[in-house]
Amino acid sequence: MAMNEYIRKMREMKNISQEIAAKELGYTRQTYIQIESGSRDITLSELKKLSAMFDIPFNKFVTETEPDTFNIDFEEKEADIEPKEIRISVPQNRVGKFKEVLLYILSKAGAKPNIGETAIYKLLYFIDFDYYEKYEEQLIGANYIKNHYGPTPVIFKKLTEEMIADNELEVIEKTYYEFNQKKYLPRRCADLSKISAREIKHIDEELERLSDKNATELSELSHKDVPWISAKEGETIEYEGVFYRTGDTSVRYQILKDRMSMAAEALYNDYCSDKELTAFTDLI
Repeated sequence: MAMNEYIRKMREMKNISQEIAAKELGYTRQTYIQIESGSRDITLSELKKLSAMFDIPFNKFVTETEPDTFNIDFEEKEADIEPKEIRISVPQNRVGKFKEVLLYILSKAGAKPNIGETAIYKLLYFIDFDYYEKYEEQLIGANYIKNHYGPTPVIFKKLTEEMIADNELEVIEKTYYEFNQKKYLPRRCADLSKISAREIKHIDEELERLSDKNATELSELSHKDVPWISAKEGETIEYEGVFYRTGDTSVRYQILKDRMSMAAEALYNDYCSDKELTAFTDLI
């Protein structure tokens, strides 16, 4: 079902008039009608408001439709809302930085049997997009496109071919659980002067969290990510989508959850039994 049809169906099911829905979004009824007719692209912030109005979890709301049947506009409509400062996210393909980050990742995880080319694609994606969510700054800032198996860095193949020719990388064809696997191994150390201490810490944390997953597990995780969900097949995945992530992939949510859990342990450690403490922290 197309997104505009799904919105109309949910509005009618909830017995909400077009006037009320338009008021919730801050638009005229005529503008709202354009959304339901499919003649106007919809922004992620509008989808968020509609999912709240319909009392449907956001991740479920955007995945109940076929992604290729609707367009999401990451820029707010100037004619519809008051001007405001908009966070800019322009991918910056810094080739030199990409090389050093890739070499660093491979030095840490490239030899693991589960880490082939497809897994590297996903590790790069999450490292880039999670950093942007945490700090609102680019780390590599590469362009990633949406394909059936998850995000793919556009520049990767050309870049690795150059690095192989320059004897910076070695490529090995192997078999992993009866599947052909292309592995990349570094032939030199990464130049850490090109990567900040904060960036290295972030990469290390991401690798600790993700590098034991295989390509299928990483692809499945990426398919739960709002930036990937909201992109059209074969088109660029927008960094701005990280600010609409759900708990499945949001790093800010996980950081908050971890801090709340630590605070709960510190607060109740002297007053609860181990069983009571475990039950309490499981609720967080």
